[in-house]
Amino acid sequence: MSGRIPQGFIDQLLARTDLVEVIGARVPLKKQGREFAACCPFHNEKSPSFYVSPSKQFFHCFGCGAHGNAIGFLMDYEHLAFPEAVEELARSAGIEVPREGGSAAAGQQDQYAEILHWLARADQWFRQQLRHHPERARPIEYLRGRGLAGALAAEFGIGYAPPERDALLQALLAEGATRKLLLAAGLVAERDGGTLVDRFRGRVMFPIRDRRGRTIAFGGRVLGDGQPKYLNSPETPVFHKGRELYGLYEARMAARQIGRLVVVEGYMDVVMLAQHGLRCAVATLGTSTTAEHAEKLFRITHDIVFCFDGDRAGREAAWRALENVLPQVRDGRRIGFLFLPDGEDPDSLVQQEGAEAFAARLDGALPLTDYLAERLRAQVNLNTDEGAARLMELAKPLLERMPDSPARDLLVQALDRGSVLRRHTRLQQAPAGVGEFRRKVDYRKSPVRHAIALLLAEPALAAEAGERSSYARIDAPGVDLLLELIDIFRDSPHLPAGAAVERYRGTARQRPLERLLAWAPEVPANEFDWQQEFRDTLARIRALGDRRRQLMDRLARGERLEAEELDWLRSVPAGNAGSPPQEP
Repeated sequence: MSGRIPQGFIDQLLARTDLVEVIGARVPLKKQGREFAACCPFHNEKSPSFYVSPSKQFFHCFGCGAHGNAIGFLMDYEHLAFPEAVEELARSAGIEVPREGGSAAAGQQDQYAEILHWLARADQWFRQQLRHHPERARPIEYLRGRGLAGALAAEFGIGYAPPERDALLQALLAEGATRKLLLAAGLVAERDGGTLVDRFRGRVMFPIRDRRGRTIAFGGRVLGDGQPKYLNSPETPVFHKGRELYGLYEARMAARQIGRLVVVEGYMDVVMLAQHGLRCAVATLGTSTTAEHAEKLFRITHDIVFCFDGDRAGREAAWRALENVLPQVRDGRRIGFLFLPDGEDPDSLVQQEGAEAFAARLDGALPLTDYLAERLRAQVNLNTDEGAARLMELAKPLLERMPDSPARDLLVQALDRGSVLRRHTRLQQAPAGVGEFRRKVDYRKSPVRHAIALLLAEPALAAEAGERSSYARIDAPGVDLLLELIDIFRDSPHLPAGAAVERYRGTARQRPLERLLAWAPEVPANEFDWQQEFRDTLARIRALGDRRRQLMDRLARGERLEAEELDWLRSVPAGNAGSPPQEP
C-alpha cells in the first residue's frame, strides 16, 4: 500500500549491511576459509551445507538450494514481505526508508497507517468492554463455560462487542476518527439511508493479527442463538482473508522454530489447543484453505496437518485444502489430514482426552498421498478396465498440479502401483537427496554465463571489460545482461554482488543470476587468475560474435555455407534484448 522503495536506497542499504552479522545473530556460524558455514536453518541436516560469503554478501545451501542476500534471508527466516525485510534492515542500520510515488502513494500510505491505528484502538476498546461493560458477565460466563483461562484470553486479546447499536462508532468518533476511515477499516457498516452502525454487536471478539502482531481485522462469535454464528471483518485495504490465518502470530511468538502447524476451522479451536500446550494451531477466516495460505504455511514449517470434523462439510473442506496445497508438495514436506469423530471438534476433543492423546492423533494423521488415493479409489471400480481408465481421468489433473518429486511417484504407486497412471501422465522419477547447487555445472560451455559468474565473484573485474562498443554487434543470449552488470559495477565499485542481483528481484533474470552467484572456481580462489580468466572469456565471446556475424553476412549475400557452418550457427542461438543467460 506504500510508495515504491527507491532502488538506490536498497543498494546503499545492502552495501552497508553485513550479511554475516545479520545471519550470525540468528544462526550459529563457523569460519571456513573465506566463507562461514552452518547447519541450514531452512531444512533439517546433521552436517553444515549452508554457506555465507562475506565478499558476495550472499548465502546458499548445498542441501536444499536456499539462497539470497540479507533481504532474502529475512524474508525466508523471519517470514517477512519484501518491504518489511527492507524496513527491518533499515531499523538495524538506524536509517529511515524513503518512498517514491508522489502525493497519491503518500496519501495511500497515510490511509493504510490510519486504518491500522483505528483497528488498534478498536482492539483496546473491545478488551475494555470485556472488563468494564455492565453486561460483561455474559461474555465472561461464556468464555469460562468453554474452559478458557483468563491469562490466555488476555494473550489472544479476546474482547467484547456490546449490543448497543453504535457504541464503538461514537467512542472512536469522539477520539477523532472519521466515518470514512471507520468504514474503510470494516468497523462499521452502512444501513439504508446512510446510517452507520457497529458491524460487531453482542459478540465475543477475536483480533486477527498480521505477522508483525498488528490488528488487521476481527472475528466475532455471537452470544446466544443469533445468526451468523461467526462474523468476520470484510475485505479492507489491510485485510485479505485468503492470505491471513488466525493464530499464526501467536504460534510464532510461542515458539521460535515451529515443528508443525495444524490448520483448524474455528477461533476457539486455536485458543483451546494453545491452552493445552499445543501452540501450533491456526484457523482460516471464513474461507477454505487457499494457495496463498499453503505458501505462507510452508514458509514456516515442513509439517502441516489439516484437522477437520468428520462430517460431510469437514471432508469437503479437506478436499478443497488438498487441491490448493498440491502445488506445494515437495520431498521432505509432510502433509497430513486428521478427521475427528462425529460431533467433536479440536476444542471439545482436547478437553476430553488431553493434549498427549490429541498430539498422538496428529502424529497418526493420514498422509496426503493416502488420503488422495483413498478418495479417488472410492469413486471407481478397479476390477474393470473402465474403472482403471476412470481413475486415470480423475487423477491426471491433480497429478499435473504437483511438481516433479518422489512424493508424486509415491502417489502413483498408492493409486495403482504405477501401471496406468505412469503411462498416461509420463511421470519421471526425480533424483532424491540432491540439492540444486550440487549439480556439476560447466559454465565454460557458455562463455557469457561464465563471464557473468566471474564478474559476480569478483566485481572489480568490470574494469577489465574494455569499451562497450567492442560488444555492440555481438548477438548472443545474455550479452546485454553482462554489459548491464559491467556498468553497474563500474558505476558502484563497492557494491556487493548480492546487492547488484537484488536489482533483478521478480524478473526472469533473478534465478539464473542467483545460480551464477553461487558459483566458485574449482581451485582455491587465491590461486585462481581471475583477471586472465575474465579477459580470455571476453575474448571468446567476441570471437564467437565475430564468427556468427561473418556467417550471417555470407548468408545475406546469398553464399552457400558448409554443413558444419550451418550446424554451428544452429548451435549458437541469436540473442534478444532483455534475455537472461540460459540456465545451466
